Amino acid sequence: MKFGVFLPNGSNGYIPSKGSPVYLPTYQHNKAISQEAERLGLDFVLSMMKFKGFGGETGYWDACLESFTLMAALAADTKTIGLFPSVTLLSAHPPVVARMISTIDDISEGRCGLNIVTGWNKPEYTQMGLWRGDEYFDRRYDYAREYLTVLKDLWRTGETSFKGEFFSLDGCSVYPQPGREIPIVCAGQSPKGIAFTAEMGDQNFVIAHPEALKSIVANVHAAAASHGRKVGTYALMHMIVARTDAEAKAQADAIIAGADHGAIANIMASAAMDTNAGGIAERLKSGLSLGLEEGNMAFMGIPVLAGSPETLALRIDEISAETGIDGMLFSWPDFVGGITDFGERVMPLLKCRN
Repeated sequence: MKFGVFLPNGSNGYIPSKGSPVYLPTYQHNKAISQEAERLGLDFVLSMMKFKGFGGETGYWDACLESFTLMAALAADTKTIGLFPSVTLLSAHPPVVARMISTIDDISEGRCGLNIVTGWNKPEYTQMGLWRGDEYFDRRYDYAREYLTVLKDLWRTGETSFKGEFFSLDGCSVYPQPGREIPIVCAGQSPKGIAFTAEMGDQNFVIAHPEALKSIVANVHAAAASHGRKVGTYALMHMIVARTDAEAKAQADAIIAGADHGAIANIMASAAMDTNAGGIAERLKSGLSLGLEEGNMAFMGIPVLAGSPETLALRIDEISAETGIDGMLFSWPDFVGGITDFGERVMPLLKCRN
């Protein structure tokens, strides 16, 4: 099992609630998180990208540090931990992204991957004149397939004259090339997303109740096998570490009680526009009344593991054994303290890490 950190490069991290820390993202905060994760032996950090937040009382995601710039700086300020910036496909042309990743991989001496985000949040792109029409909801994985084909051509050969429906390049070159295969992660949750990741990606990040993870892992493995490939699955989870289960539950309850209903309403309104069945947006629409591990919307629909170190270690081991996931991507209400608690009090108790 590998463990990663979902960096809080957007306002307030991944919890739209007044019951959790409310803050603007800063480089110093993200550097402290990454360096602490590296010190404790976690495997990678991943930063998201949002061009328009969801407002509300907390200004949820209204501020966001740019993902590639952030990871380039972290590449210089860390030594061993893996680095995954995120590209929202409508915002950057593939040869530009190919060059940025090659640069960050050089700075980090071979530690950079890429998270592919097809983009379901229409208002992000309409404000910049980048939205390709509502047919993009259903065709975004066709677009992503061409996009990633161009990236891989450039990384592997340095040049491409790719001709497709969405992209047309004529002797386009990107040098220097990275000295290795760049690992690609996606968040393919819908049938189309799983099919795309199985064909083009290396790891799939999913938001799902632990009971649903087993079938997702099986579907990803089967789809990848049909292409002669192996693709893993990482589960996205919140974590609350406390001295006792009761204290952890009280923290979680306070976050739900302080939910930013304005921000959540805006999230739901954007999610309602997405016509891609079975994807992340559809999951968000069902999250207002769910329990902690099911993914309450006060936690952005992300399942929550809450408890004492002993309880958390047992639950992580159970999920690992029952589902066959390759790893977990975590966030915490208090990131630096949460990572320290996880690394010093939970990880030594884990069987799945050995």
